[in-house]
Amino acid sequence: MQPLTFSSNKQLIPLANKPLIFYPIEAVTALGIKEIGINYGPGQFEELKAVLGTGQRWGANFTYILQEKPLGLADIIRVAKPFLGKGKFLMHLGDNIFYGEIKPLYDYFLKEKLDALAPVIHHPENVRLGVPYFDKRGRLTKYVEKPKNPPHDLGIPGLYFFDDHVFGCFEGKDRIKLSKRGELEIGSCYEWLVKHDYKVGTMEFSGVWQDPGKFDDWLETNQFLLDKGVENTSASRLGKDVKIEGRVKIGKNCKIKDSFLRGPSIIGDGVTIEGSFIGPYSSIGDGCQIRDAKLENVILMKEVQIINPGKSLDSCLIGEESMIKENRKTSNGIELFVGNQCVIKL
Repeated sequence: MQPLTFSSNKQLIPLANKPLIFYPIEAVTALGIKEIGINYGPGQFEELKAVLGTGQRWGANFTYILQEKPLGLADIIRVAKPFLGKGKFLMHLGDNIFYGEIKPLYDYFLKEKLDALAPVIHHPENVRLGVPYFDKRGRLTKYVEKPKNPPHDLGIPGLYFFDDHVFGCFEGKDRIKLSKRGELEIGSCYEWLVKHDYKVGTMEFSGVWQDPGKFDDWLETNQFLLDKGVENTSASRLGKDVKIEGRVKIGKNCKIKDSFLRGPSIIGDGVTIEGSFIGPYSSIGDGCQIRDAKLENVILMKEVQIINPGKSLDSCLIGEESMIKENRKTSNGIELFVGNQCVIKL
């Protein structure tokens, strides 16, 4: 997700006008979980704390946990041991979205009194994921990261359940070791528990899993979320010359006139739109200004200005406070992926 991630944490980039990390937090708090540890790396604390706060927004309490070196997902569990203490816990990656309840997984983990649970999904490109291997009785035996020739189409997405027995894998002579890519792999935790005869299960997640890791994935996930979650509402008074077709959610204190809005789309607070077309699958962040423009399938972060660009903008992700304005040498529409605080003349 560079160049945006040069200046911002990936988990804070918006999808459907919400930072990506909000979706995992909402999924976890929906289970009734109140104590949540937020893992962060050096230099990330202030930005994360400014956006997420104490957790009060979700009725939860956040503890921020520093991982000093990027040594893998299992290392996050290791450094979080003082926070996690005794008992059961789940780990939800901050850049994964599980659309559909994860409660059946949570309930199964507790009901069966498992020491660990690995959710699984069917995925046509599971070579990108961790892949579970089973014995003849269907019990988990191995967990291999990104295998070249997986025996089936199952993969393990970014949601993991454990109890405190997992901390044993970081101790003693048979503790897990760094992988070839220099990380403590989450799969090694499961394999260590299996090897030591702990009760490890798997269960299929029946909803939709999204892992927006690249530019095209981000736009696709934004489309999916707008399709599923946008209602036709407006917290602003609109002029008679504004036409709305489909589901468009409009925030507070917006000034919109002489424009056509087609959904599913979402428009944040304090947005100004004049003489423009806002097409389907557009997420317009707070404080944006759009004049004499045609936009479709775009994600605009906060306070972007698009002023008479002279070309239609399609399939764009544009960072905060960027400006796109007219350059009279016009041609056809273009595709943009733009970082923060840029000025672009077309």
